[in-house]
Amino acid sequence: MKWQIMGNNMPALICEIAPNEKMFADSGSMVYMSANMQMGAKARGGIMSGLARKALTGESFFMTEFVAQGGPGVVAFSAHMPGRIIPIDLRGGRVMMGQKTAFLCAEDSVVLETAMQKKIMAGVFGGEGLIIQRYRGEGTAFLEALGDIIEMTLAPGQKMLVDTGKAVAWEQTVNYDVQAAGGLKTMAFGGEGVFLAALTGPGKIYLQTMSLQELRASLVVGSGR
Repeated sequence: MKWQIMGNNMPALICEIAPNEKMFADSGSMVYMSANMQMGAKARGGIMSGLARKALTGESFFMTEFVAQGGPGVVAFSAHMPGRIIPIDLRGGRVMMGQKTAFLCAEDSVVLETAMQKKIMAGVFGGEGLIIQRYRGEGTAFLEALGDIIEMTLAPGQKMLVDTGKAVAWEQTVNYDVQAAGGLKTMAFGGEGVFLAALTGPGKIYLQTMSLQELRASLVVGSGR
């Protein structure tokens, strides 16, 4: 598969697919495809995985699959919200964790799983929720980020404090936790909330410059003008 990302605020992912090559995507993300692309719906991982995905993350029970037949094909996907598309190469045993709403599409060799935050406090107060997603397999997955993307590679023991809801994805080797945003006065009046997400290396992290809560708030304010 060959791919390119086009656009800025509302990017599109253009994928050139070899004959009989397959991709799968979140429902409703396809923009256009060549006439030889066959599109179908499938519960990836089986019925139980589909039910878990629907009940726990709010994602579609079915994923949409795309297969090129009779020759090379083209299929394009778009981000659901203003932001960026993040390509993540999982080859070589790399495992990534991510927000439950971050997945856009992936090669057929990628395994998308529902996972639980290891620490309840991190799930409740970290901004990503108790339910997250795990991505693994010998292929490339494409995730969505709101606003712009900040990539960091944390050294062993290096800790980065992140505003809740801003962590899009992180390698499985990264420890995800929460800690207080400061003293009582800072937590009450500092404007950054009560808790911050604490990401400790080693591993790579992907941050977004806007959270879903901030986007919703800006839309509400804008609609009142």
